[in-house]
Amino acid sequence: MTTLEAIRYKDGRLSVLDQLQLPLKTDYIDVKTVDDAWNAIRDMKVRGAPAIAIVGCLSVAVELNAKVFQSKKTLEEHLNDRFNYLVTSRPTAVNIQQARTEFAKLASSLSADDAIDVDQMKFRILNQLEGTLAVDVAINRLIGEHGAKDIIENCRSTSEIRILTHCNTGSLATAGYGTALGVIRSLHSMKMLKHVFCTETRPYNQGARLTAYELVHEAIPATLVCDDMVAWLMKTETITAVIVGADRVVSNGDTANKIGTYQLAILAKHHAVPFYVAAPTTSIDLSKKDGSSIPIEERSHEEVTRIQGVQIAAPGIGCWNPAFDITPAELISGGIITEHGVFSAAELEKNMQEILK
Repeated sequence: MTTLEAIRYKDGRLSVLDQLQLPLKTDYIDVKTVDDAWNAIRDMKVRGAPAIAIVGCLSVAVELNAKVFQSKKTLEEHLNDRFNYLVTSRPTAVNIQQARTEFAKLASSLSADDAIDVDQMKFRILNQLEGTLAVDVAINRLIGEHGAKDIIENCRSTSEIRILTHCNTGSLATAGYGTALGVIRSLHSMKMLKHVFCTETRPYNQGARLTAYELVHEAIPATLVCDDMVAWLMKTETITAVIVGADRVVSNGDTANKIGTYQLAILAKHHAVPFYVAAPTTSIDLSKKDGSSIPIEERSHEEVTRIQGVQIAAPGIGCWNPAFDITPAELISGGIITEHGVFSAAELEKNMQEILK
């Protein structure tokens, strides 16, 4: 079974799958500039914190491939300018901000090195930008392995593992394989997975449109449920664990993720279901102490009042449309799954500081 490709990059050419058209149409959009990437990210044609960062990096690579720089200073200024613009597209997802910091440090170091000329500097930066796809897939597979192992060892009360997930955290949200959905893929490949339940994830229906699409594509046994069915699902079905992704995890373990995650965590606690967050270290922001300092993006009212352009709400009604909510660390009972292992929220900061040394 071929893995779905949300991002295609070859020979300096970038295209992305227009996820607004799924599951009914599979259309790829050419991304020729950073401005194209910004618009695709802002319009949610590309979404998912890892994918946002990768498309941002690769759009910078497209521009660098097409430009000739007369000095290292102009190259460094161009790189920083483009990344500063990209981070304004979606303020809650931290991965693109981490990429900006990483490449600003790289450019500054190369610019200060008198042994490297402008062409060598450009080559080094391009090589790292273009490597983000492969790096992300490798990270996702490790997340999948660590998460599956932890669930098998610590959560399984019966021989049948049933997982509940929210939003989309698979190949369409990353370079491939996925974070929370990567754990599900790993369980499935190990023949340990009985069933997956995915929420529709209003108002943009990423679960119904995207996660369901991926699960059907890979023949993983799954059932779609409405967001307001989850309490009754946990009451009447044996759910082994809830696994979600993250757009940002801060020092104390508080986690920003797609709106609706917080209520799932509350319900999981009430029903004694382990609750996991799956996230690469690029989604972990140790600069913020707790979730109160995470910016929460608010989006257009039309995302609530319309579906595929069709009005479903009474004209003139007011709307509130936060794209994310914050799940307190104490509700993340299963742990935070990273490429380095599974950590409790209380252990997260200490372990990340050791890993990131």
